[in-house]
Amino acid sequence: MQNTKSGKTPLIYKIFDDYKQFTKEINVAAKTVLLREGEIASKIFFVKEGCLRMWMNHEGKEITFQFFFENEMVASIESFRSKTPGILNIQAIEPTTLLVLSRKHFEIILNESPQAKDFLLETALNRFSDYTKLYLSFLKNNPAERYKDLITNQPNIIQRVPQHYIASYLGITPVSLSRIRNKIS
Repeated sequence: MQNTKSGKTPLIYKIFDDYKQFTKEINVAAKTVLLREGEIASKIFFVKEGCLRMWMNHEGKEITFQFFFENEMVASIESFRSKTPGILNIQAIEPTTLLVLSRKHFEIILNESPQAKDFLLETALNRFSDYTKLYLSFLKNNPAERYKDLITNQPNIIQRVPQHYIASYLGITPVSLSRIRNKIS
């Protein structure tokens, strides 16, 4: 069991313990691609340790729009639910330990465990909130303000994610990010 900063073990670990016959723990190296654009998502990943990023390709340019750290779940939900090819890529940024659930086992757990449904709802609402904040930041903030917001509200991204992925996440070039960082310093 892994504890959070608050010292509490996240509920999801109890759920995984109850259904350990369905989960598979894997270790992946940095830069490992877990899902490629055009594939049908058939697995959900839960980060025990490490960091993942979700990104898409737009005209040959990688656009990062989410990072996932310890105790977070990730999948290409649209592809996973519809069983159609997705437009997203999921990649490890650093060596990462994951718990993996197949679609079939995920559905069994959801059908049998009210706690799992509650966790999934909370995860979905948090993700929706994150996407809303990111979208609104692009409307109201310039890149320097978005970077300052990351420093304040998501320092783990600044500390653990390579600069070129942060630049992609902020919608700027690595050179622009370097200029912003130099101005702020």
